[in-house]
Amino acid sequence: MLAVLVDNSKSIPFFKETKSMTTFLAEIKNDKSINEKFDVNSFSFGGDVKSLDSLSFIENETNVSKGITAVNELYEDKIAPIILLSDGNQTIGNDYEFINSKQKIYPIVFGDTVQYKDLKISQLNVNKYSYIKNKFPIEVLLNYEGKEDVTSQFSIYKNGKTIFTKKIQFSTKENSKTIAANLTSNKEGLQYYTASIRKIEGEKNTKNNTKNFSVEVIDEQTKVLVLTSVLHPDLGVLKKSIESNKQRSVDVFLVDDFKSKIIDYQLIILNQPNNKFNKIINEIKTNNSNCFLISGVNTDWSFINKQQLGFSKKTINQTENYGAFFNDSFLTFLQKDIGFNQFPPLKDQFGEVAISREHQTLLYQNINGLETKQPLLATLEENNHKFGVLFGEGLWKWRAASFLNSSSFQDFDAFIGNIVQYLASNKKRNRLEVNAESLYPANSTIDISAFYTDKNYLFDARAALEITITNKETKKVIKRPFSLMHNSYQTEIENLASGNYSYKVTVIGQNINKYGQFKITETQIEEQFTNANSKKLLKLADKTNGKLFFKNEVAQLKLALLEDKTFYTTQKSIVKEQNLIDWKWILFIVIGLFTVEWFVRKYYGKI
Repeated sequence: MLAVLVDNSKSIPFFKETKSMTTFLAEIKNDKSINEKFDVNSFSFGGDVKSLDSLSFIENETNVSKGITAVNELYEDKIAPIILLSDGNQTIGNDYEFINSKQKIYPIVFGDTVQYKDLKISQLNVNKYSYIKNKFPIEVLLNYEGKEDVTSQFSIYKNGKTIFTKKIQFSTKENSKTIAANLTSNKEGLQYYTASIRKIEGEKNTKNNTKNFSVEVIDEQTKVLVLTSVLHPDLGVLKKSIESNKQRSVDVFLVDDFKSKIIDYQLIILNQPNNKFNKIINEIKTNNSNCFLISGVNTDWSFINKQQLGFSKKTINQTENYGAFFNDSFLTFLQKDIGFNQFPPLKDQFGEVAISREHQTLLYQNINGLETKQPLLATLEENNHKFGVLFGEGLWKWRAASFLNSSSFQDFDAFIGNIVQYLASNKKRNRLEVNAESLYPANSTIDISAFYTDKNYLFDARAALEITITNKETKKVIKRPFSLMHNSYQTEIENLASGNYSYKVTVIGQNINKYGQFKITETQIEEQFTNANSKKLLKLADKTNGKLFFKNEVAQLKLALLEDKTFYTTQKSIVKEQNLIDWKWILFIVIGLFTVEWFVRKYYGKI
């Protein structure tokens, strides 16, 4: 087998390499010798990997690592060298330079390899949220490529006005700078900013000199109180996950040390409560405070069962490991399955759970591979009083497992954030919720999802939803329907011009609307590179025992593939031995003949 991976992103026409890449691909696919030795299969990749039908070079993203991983999985048990046709510039995904590939990879470099002087904003870090009249930090990483000492100026703009500026000097040795600034949020709502580094003389590509970012300024913060009877790793995980959203702050106390008032907090988390929590639980009932209870091996269930919280557990003096499996019919809030069934089990006292109030179960218990209908994580709501309960300790293991699965804490932190957001809110639930980003790159696909419920706050799959998008500058209006997908409504909008947009999501036939806004920047990610990344492609080739070639070296590539003996088809011979004379049949025939002779002689009286 021979796999050909072709970069189908917009960076190829940006480097004016569409014709040369198409010609190179045709020479490989149509070569008689190559086809005699290999079964050639072609794939294109941008953000995703597809079987190659035709090349359009319109993909807005490049994920090289995803393409390599997909081919390795497809030909897991076969010898299938990979020819990678690309400029080597990746915009999303894991760094392909460090990927583990069973197959040899032969990168072919397309694009300008000449090193030009270039200043660029490599990375910009900023919190999504800030609080009014507060300062919020921004961190910007600047890089310089060139052989001369240069001076430039970095600035941040808002509504065309400069709010921060700093003079920057670069040299061949000092080619990276980190700029830290603190900006003040004076106005509530979604605020847009532009970070820019001034162009230097001789700079070819200035599209990577600018980055746009947004910050949502709010005027209140959710305060969460964690009270515990024991010190446990889960406490640190809860604090980190909840505070990953800067709208929230967490205070952690041993229950004996807490002297403040719980009415100062929007959510109370009780970790492994016992009889020392009696006063706290009475205050929760009196103030109708929202609460999240996490049990474990040190939980006093005889005490909790007496508190009439809407749930109880009949326990015995034995612990059990409880795995999780996801309930896709959970409707209290929108939560995706982040691989719960693959997470390590939580530990709790063994026993049967009973819930007497109206509730929804997000996770059920899985005991030694047996899926039960016993809740592991459930939410209860009565008279706008919200309660959550997790029957097991060990959330720190879940956060670690989530990181191993996705190389990020984001999925797990979002999961905890969803629980906190639901439990901490005393506002009346909206029947229509819309999820959209505030900033999109140019030519990207705008994905917007909506969640709609009936009057009982149960997901309503019968509704018809529509979005109206208005360009604030041109006043051009477009309308798109939503499609029902699982337990949400989703729509995709493409080919929107750069600019500011407002939107309105409407439930047709109902007086229910949701409003919002977003901005499409002029920056195209695929046009931010000045040259092909041949250095990284070379490292990939060396790591996989392949070899790097350039676009004019198709003959050398063919020769390398044809002469590599490790790619020859392995033929296995099977030897099956069989006697030329079958003695069993001969013996049977001889005995038969002697028998016939005996009867003949007997008949004629000769015996």
